[in-house]
Amino acid sequence: MKNSILSAKQTVENYGIKEATVHWNLSPEKLTDICVEKGQGKIVKSGALMVNTGEFTGRSPLDRFIVKDNITKDKVWWGDINIPFEEDKFDKLYNKVVSYLSNKELYVRDSYACADENFRINIRIISELPWSSLFAYNMFLRPDENELKNFTPDWTIVQAPSFMAIASEDGTRQHNFAILNFSKKIALIGGTGYTGEIKKGIFSALNFILPVEKETLPMHCSANVGENGETAIFFGLSGTGKTTLSADPNRKLIGDDEHGWTKDDIIFNFEGGCYAKVIDLSKENEPDIYNAIRSGALLENVVCKANTNEVDFTNTSITQNTRVSYPIHHIDNIQEPSLAGNPKNIFFLTADAFGVLPPISRLLPNQAAYHFISGYTAKVAGTEAGVTEPVPSFSACFGAPFMPLHPAKYAEMLSKKMKDSNVSVWLVNTGWTGGPYGIGTRMKLKYTRAMINAALNGDLGKYCYEDYHIHSVFGVAQPRKCPGVPTDVLSPRTTWNNDEAYYKMAFKLSNAFRENFNKFEMSANEEIRRGGPQRFSF
Repeated sequence: MKNSILSAKQTVENYGIKEATVHWNLSPEKLTDICVEKGQGKIVKSGALMVNTGEFTGRSPLDRFIVKDNITKDKVWWGDINIPFEEDKFDKLYNKVVSYLSNKELYVRDSYACADENFRINIRIISELPWSSLFAYNMFLRPDENELKNFTPDWTIVQAPSFMAIASEDGTRQHNFAILNFSKKIALIGGTGYTGEIKKGIFSALNFILPVEKETLPMHCSANVGENGETAIFFGLSGTGKTTLSADPNRKLIGDDEHGWTKDDIIFNFEGGCYAKVIDLSKENEPDIYNAIRSGALLENVVCKANTNEVDFTNTSITQNTRVSYPIHHIDNIQEPSLAGNPKNIFFLTADAFGVLPPISRLLPNQAAYHFISGYTAKVAGTEAGVTEPVPSFSACFGAPFMPLHPAKYAEMLSKKMKDSNVSVWLVNTGWTGGPYGIGTRMKLKYTRAMINAALNGDLGKYCYEDYHIHSVFGVAQPRKCPGVPTDVLSPRTTWNNDEAYYKMAFKLSNAFRENFNKFEMSANEEIRRGGPQRFSF
C-alpha cells in the first residue's frame, strides 16, 4: 500500500497538527524496517520485531481519566477506577499535545473495531512511533483498500509517548495520561509508550457505548467455537489463561480478549489480533502462540539470550509483563468472520495463589453473578514490593479498569443472557494446588485443558450428588471425576494433606471475597449475595 502523505497531512491538520511528515497506513514490513533503521527495535530469530516500551511496561490505572461532560456525568461510575477529568483541562492538554506533534514525523493508521458490521466503529490512530502503528495494525480490524478510500473515523486516538504533562498545569496526576472524551470521540494518550493503552482505550469506550446505546454486553473474555457450532467464552484477568486456553487446535478462535454479546444472540470479536503474555512461553505448552511470533508480530520488553537474537522467554529483567501482538490470521484455526452464536459454556478463569479453589467447579446462576461481579484472581509473592505471601485481587466483571458503568449493570446483563441461553458456567482455577504459592505447585496446563474439554463435551456428569461434591466453604459444585485428570487433583482439600491448614486458608480467602463484595451490597439483590462463600473464623 502506497503512502499518501498529502492526504494524510491534510487529515492531521484537521486535528490541529501542523506541518507534520505523515506516513499513512504503512505495511507491517515497512513499519518494521523503519523501526530497525531508527534503532527503535531489532529483528529476533523468529522474524518478529522486538521493542522496549520505555518507562512504562504496563498500563497505569491511576492515570486513566474520563472527561466528565453531559454524556458521561450521570452514567459513569465515578471513583478510583473512573477518574473524572475537566472539559476545559482536556481541551488545553489536547492543544498542547497536537502542538507538540506538529513538525514531527508521524504514523497514521485507519482501522476499525467490532467484527459484526452492525456495531462497527472506525478508528484513526495518530502515533509518534512506527511500532505503535504496527501494534494498531495487528490489534484492530483492517479495512480493505476500497474501504480506506472513503474512510471516515468515528473515534480518533492521538498518542504521543514522549510528550510529558505537567501535573500542576494540566490536571493529570503525573506526566503520563490516557484520557477518553466521549463528546469529542478522542482517546488522548501521552507520556507512555506502552501499547496496551491504545487497545484498552477503545475497549473502555465500547464498554460505555454498547450497553448504553446498543443493548449489547461488552466482555473482557476470549472466545472460540467448536465444529458443532457451540461457542465457549473465557473470562479472566491477565495471567489466568484467556489467550492460552482459547487457542485450541480443535476449535476455531473467535478472539482472545474483547467481545460483545448482542441482543440477537451473536458473540463478536472487537479486535483483529491477539495481545498475549509471553512469560515462560514454550512451543510445547502453547504452540499456537509460539508459532504466531513471526514476521509482523511485535514483541515488547523481552530479552534475548546472551550474544544471540533468540528470545529468552524466561527472562523478566525488564518486566514480568512481557507481551506479543500479532494479527489473528497468525493463528491457523480461526473463525472467519470472527463471530458466532450463543455460548453453551462460560468459563471464569482465576489464578488462585492460595490453592483453595477447586480446579474446576460448576456455578449456579446466582453464584455466577457473584463471581462475575467479584472478578477474583491473586497476586503472588515477589511480584510487587512488600508482597511476601499471596494477596487476593478483585477486578469487577474481570475487567474493572475498562468498565465505565457500574459493575452491577454488566452483571445484570450477563445474568439475563445466561438464563435466557441456558448456559453452563464454570469456575476454573489455573493457579495453585497442593498448597498456596511457595508450597504448592501451579496446576498443570494439560489437566486444565482436559477439564475444559470435559465440560465442553458433557463428560462431567449431571448436577447431582453422585457426580458432584459441594465445597463446604465456597458452595460451588466440584466434579468427582474427570477424564484425563487424577481424582485427587479435583479436590483441593485432598491435595493439601492437611485439613486444618486448608480450611484456615479457605476461610481467609472467603472473608476476603465478602469484604470486597461489601461495596456492591446495595446494588446486588439477595439472590446474588447468597451466591458468595461463607464467612467464618477458624
